[in-house]
Amino acid sequence: MPGMCKCKNMPIRKIQFAPGEFYHIFNRGNSKQDIFHTDKDRYRFLQAVWLSNNSNSFRGIGELERSKSGYTLADIKNLLEKNKIPYDPLVQIYADVLMPNHYHFLVQEIQEGGVMRFMQKLGTGYGKYFTTKYNRPGSLFQGRFKAVHIENENQLKYLLIYINVLNPAQLVFPKLKEEGISDAEKAWEFTDTYNWGTHQEFMGRRDSILINKDLFYKLFFSKENYSDFSKNVLRGKEYKI
Repeated sequence: MPGMCKCKNMPIRKIQFAPGEFYHIFNRGNSKQDIFHTDKDRYRFLQAVWLSNNSNSFRGIGELERSKSGYTLADIKNLLEKNKIPYDPLVQIYADVLMPNHYHFLVQEIQEGGVMRFMQKLGTGYGKYFTTKYNRPGSLFQGRFKAVHIENENQLKYLLIYINVLNPAQLVFPKLKEEGISDAEKAWEFTDTYNWGTHQEFMGRRDSILINKDLFYKLFFSKENYSDFSKNVLRGKEYKI
C-alpha cells in the first residue's frame, strides 16, 4: 500500500533521542511469537506501561494483587497517591496499539533519556510477567525495540492512522501492506470496534489516563475529521509520510 510505514529492521542505535522530539516505537515477539494470549495479558501490559512511564520507581503493586482479583489503571494511580509516589512521566504517549505479536507507540520524549528508560522498564517488567506466567524461558521480544524519528506534521498525522487504524485492519486483511485494502468499509467496521488501541479515545468513547490527546486535537480538531481522514486512508485517497 502506498505510504505504508516501513517498520522492519530499523536499527535503534542510529536514533538520537532528544526531549521534545516525536518517535514511533515498536517491537514484536521473538520469532514473531504472540506476546499476548489473553485480555488479562493485554491489561497487564497497559498497567506496565503506566508504571514504567515514571521516573519514580514503585514496587508496591503486590498490595493490589493481594487485595483485589482485578484492578484498573485508576487503582494503580490511587495506590501511588496513597504511598505519596509522584507521577513524573518520562515520555508523553499520544497513541498505542496492541496486536497479537507486536505493539506500537507514538511518544514524545519529555526527560533526557526518557525513551530508553521507559522502554527498558516496560520490556523488563512485562517480559518477567509473561515468562513467569507461561513458564517460557528466554527473551520475549525480538531484540531491542525499534524506533523511527518523526520529523514533520504530515508524518505525525499519518502515523496516528497507521497505529490506530491500519494495524487493526491487518487482522482482517493480512496482506494489506502488499495488496492494499479491497473493502474499506469492512476494514473500518472492524477497526472501529477494536479495543486494544487508542482509536476508541480518538472517537470520544473512552478516556484513558495513559495517553495525551493534545496532539490529536492539534492535528484533527475533531473526531469527525479524524474519522473522515482515516476512511480516506483506507480507501487509498490519503497517505503520505
